[in-house]
Amino acid sequence: MCGIAGIYNRASVRPVSNTTIDRMVGALGHRGPDGTGSHISGNVGLGHSRLSIIDLDGGAQPIFNETGEICITFNGEIYNYIELREFLVARGHRFSTRTDTEVIVHLYEEFGRAFLEQMNGQFALAIWDGRQKKIILARDRVGICPLYYSFKGNGDFLFASEIKSILASGEVDPAFDLMGIHQALTFWVTVPPRTCFEKICELPPAHMLEVSETGHRLSRYWKIRFPEKSGYEERPLDHYTAGIREILSDAIRLRLRADVPVAAYLSGGLDSSIIASLTHKNFQSDLTTFSVTFGDPLYDESAFQGELVNIMGLDHRSVSVDYRDIGGAFSQVVRHAEVPLLRTAPSPLFHLSKLVRENGIKVVLTGEGADEIFGGYNIFKEDMIRRFWARDPESAKRPMLLGRLYSYVNRDPRTGRFWQNFFRRGLADFENPFYSHMIRWANTGRIRDLLAAEARDAVSESDMYDELRAYTDPDMMSWHPLCRAQYLEMLLFLPGYLLSSQGDRMMMSHSVEGRFPFLDHRLIEFASEIPPLYKIRGMNEKYALKRAFDDILPSSIIYRDKQPYRSPVYRSLVHMDEMNDNDDQSALIAGRIFDPAKISMLLDKAARSAREEMSSVDEMAIAAYLSIRTLASAYL
Repeated sequence: MCGIAGIYNRASVRPVSNTTIDRMVGALGHRGPDGTGSHISGNVGLGHSRLSIIDLDGGAQPIFNETGEICITFNGEIYNYIELREFLVARGHRFSTRTDTEVIVHLYEEFGRAFLEQMNGQFALAIWDGRQKKIILARDRVGICPLYYSFKGNGDFLFASEIKSILASGEVDPAFDLMGIHQALTFWVTVPPRTCFEKICELPPAHMLEVSETGHRLSRYWKIRFPEKSGYEERPLDHYTAGIREILSDAIRLRLRADVPVAAYLSGGLDSSIIASLTHKNFQSDLTTFSVTFGDPLYDESAFQGELVNIMGLDHRSVSVDYRDIGGAFSQVVRHAEVPLLRTAPSPLFHLSKLVRENGIKVVLTGEGADEIFGGYNIFKEDMIRRFWARDPESAKRPMLLGRLYSYVNRDPRTGRFWQNFFRRGLADFENPFYSHMIRWANTGRIRDLLAAEARDAVSESDMYDELRAYTDPDMMSWHPLCRAQYLEMLLFLPGYLLSSQGDRMMMSHSVEGRFPFLDHRLIEFASEIPPLYKIRGMNEKYALKRAFDDILPSSIIYRDKQPYRSPVYRSLVHMDEMNDNDDQSALIAGRIFDPAKISMLLDKAARSAREEMSSVDEMAIAAYLSIRTLASAYL
């Protein structure tokens, strides 16, 4: 991974300043500490901050075609670049480096706007086509690599890998976008192209943006698709397990292409265990693995990590974090994430990437994506149970199935009625395309009650959902309900949180590149064809994936109870200095978003509950407040 930035003064035709590009690239130094480069030609400027992984000596960017008319600044990896290079050489293209970056330039020459369809990779890129006087931005299919842009009032254009780089240009005035804030406090993410900052947009995954002298065009080049509910082929389970094994193995093979060592994360769960096992068994017997462990046993998975390490004889390193470690890093985490966070879960991963880098490693394989494409989340089973319950809404037994997902639901008879009412909301609203997620969003959305009146009233809930509907595929209601829920996770939470706040941003905070074999687009497309009954069988999630690899992993790993990755929230945040400091400028700025009196009451409540478990909404509210306060202090 690297950092990219650039300016196209298409309207003012002002010469781009070297100083401005340097500031933008400098703000991305954590993404690429191995070198910087720029190309400025009149009113166009491209910048690059490099993390060298392929062609260590010859891959400096920006990179040009043979005539110098086409120039690229690139972040990411094209995993099938060797095969593409061979094809391009046979077509007469001449190369001056061994990088995957140069392959993209020649692909664009060969295929024009269709060049993206040829690539298997994770990427954010900008191409300046001097012949047509236009810049092309593009982002990978699922949104692994970030990319942002801004149009100034006069039509001039800026872009960068991170928002902080655009702000560092001095060309865009920093301000919060209230719709973006509302979305983050409801959906947990913003809905692209919106961000939490005014006049700064996120390029959506699988999209290309073309900016020329006469205008701009945003287009999609790939999308997640599922069959219609009755459109699945009748194939045996073995067909799908064989396909999973074949494609995933090849995805790992491609993602081991690097001129530096490649390691792997090992959480102790199914997904990372599959990646580590296949890598160790088939490709890299000296595999090094890394994990994070917790001082609080409620969150710790070290026993499962140790089991696999011992069985395979892995070279394993781990970092242990406690409440103070998690809370102490939270401000840094938020500044890297550039969005309000409702969880502290990114913080341990911030410490983990630091450990990786301290061990001289730049690249790690991880297991993200398997839950989304194979049906691994509790929210998917919750959706199934609620639909089953809705067929007999007065049943006393059917809602008790939720206790198998959430142990607290039926644990205390005094709160049983409360939880039934909680999960009953909208029980029969099957025509709502967001049925699977409405309870989660309604619960999180209560945080917006803490906003100051002006900020709260500036955005209506209906406008927020209208924007979400416009972003979703209108065909989704023809899919099986499980596929709809999977789609929403892949469309929103995966790129907007898991691959960004917990993924790219935490890894690149210490100059580490993450690679995600489960997110190879070939595997996503294959998994979308798997019938729902092979994804969740009864209450057994990721059934096909487990069956595909039950011969290479111990049953204690394959069939262990699912333990979602979490991190303690309030008990960690009390160790932030900002928790007890209400006089600094950031608190005053955050007060323009939040109602100071309500925040004071929330913090007082938290102080009284310090020795008890706080409600999840109160914990998320405190994290959100401290996040927005940190963002205000850092960027406004």
